[in-house]
Amino acid sequence: MATGGGRAFAWQVFPPMPTCRVYGTVAHQDGHLLVLGGCGRAGLPLDTAETLDMASHTWLALAPLPTARAGAAAVVLGKQVLVVGGVDEAQSPVAAVEAFLADEGRWERRATLPQAAMGVATVERDGMVYALGGMGPDTAPQAQVRVYEPRRDCWLSLPSMPTPCYGASTFLHGNKIYILGGRQGKLPVTAFEAFDLEACTWTRHPSLPSRRAFAGCAMAEGSVFSLGGLQQPGPHNFYSRPHFVNTVEMFDLEHGSWTKLPRSLRMRDKRADFVVGSLGGHILAIGGLGNQPCPLGSVESFSLAQRRWEALPAMPTARCSCSSLQAGPRLFVIGGVAQGPSQAVEALCLRDGV
Repeated sequence: MATGGGRAFAWQVFPPMPTCRVYGTVAHQDGHLLVLGGCGRAGLPLDTAETLDMASHTWLALAPLPTARAGAAAVVLGKQVLVVGGVDEAQSPVAAVEAFLADEGRWERRATLPQAAMGVATVERDGMVYALGGMGPDTAPQAQVRVYEPRRDCWLSLPSMPTPCYGASTFLHGNKIYILGGRQGKLPVTAFEAFDLEACTWTRHPSLPSRRAFAGCAMAEGSVFSLGGLQQPGPHNFYSRPHFVNTVEMFDLEHGSWTKLPRSLRMRDKRADFVVGSLGGHILAIGGLGNQPCPLGSVESFSLAQRRWEALPAMPTARCSCSSLQAGPRLFVIGGVAQGPSQAVEALCLRDGV
């Protein structure tokens, strides 16, 4: 592990993926990291599926995806991994839903989405899969909400989101699904809404204070954080260019309000299209794009207890557009773009005893 900088964290470098990719779909199941689809060097969606045994640090090839795709959502359901939506080799959203049966090493087709979609947000709760929003073949953002019942292999309709969007961040907290941001075409969305799974109703919360594309979002200790991104020029700044920001905005779920943290509590680096996570009472910001001509390798953490940012050990491989996944005390950063699609698999780890 690479050490130095933040006392609580270190990087663990795993063997590179056999296939370099960006916009891959990732899942963690029984000590294995699955990486499915994505885009390769040719810029086309892949049907390649690979798994990393985290104990032996070895990669194995899996049966290929029935539908080559990139940017799909994945949900683990026991011994199955459900892959939902995405974009195909024709650059069109797909409705295909497929399940990888880990014990049998094969794929099965499942009931398709009622509408083809990419950028679908998914949440699992009590064995049910909730799919929210997405972008359809007409490029319009969708507001549909569906729930998948595995036993019946069917999708059921639920009340639509107040604000249609795709590529949004979702968090499950208590009996509510919170959905934040996303996009409508080229425009970032500021809506922040919650779906009550018991009452089956939506609540609109105050919108994000600022409009930013490619921001990072995380939830920790009853607060939602929105970090960085690409600030869009306002309607009166026609000749202004979008610019990277280090903005930090925090929503307190108990009090129901946003706070834009002062300049002294902003991130150290301005960045967008980066990995965000939460480990051990820290909000983490990893890599991405900034004002430099190449992807950032810098990493920083915000201590919720000490209310300050601290520099952490840099990424072993500087990248943007990475897939990410939290598994126990590790935040995996997978693939992405360095000088091209990357094979790198690295994890920021919370050290034992901290």
